[in-house]
Amino acid sequence: MEKHAEYALLFKALSDETRLKIVEMLSCGELCACDILESFEITQPTLSYHMKILTDCGLISSRKDGSWIRYSSNIEKVNAIKSFWEHITTEQQDCICKNSSKTECD
Repeated sequence: MEKHAEYALLFKALSDETRLKIVEMLSCGELCACDILESFEITQPTLSYHMKILTDCGLISSRKDGSWIRYSSNIEKVNAIKSFWEHITTEQQDCICKNSSKTECD
């Protein structure tokens, strides 16, 4: 399944504790970068680094509001991740294990 590579990048973006916390914070709604920064003991450049990773993979969206940048969850991408996870953790007709040439362990 070609989607595995795409989702591997998303899960890699989520493999950091700070980024996971940011995603959780945004589940409550849109936040300004300054509000997110107040919740962590990191510098603004470090926050920018994390936000770039999250926006580049499509997990969060950003928009300019005057001199502020506001971030929000990309609900479509969040739902796609949930669906993909459900698909790969539930037996399916097109399951990778059914397409494997290995049928038995010796």
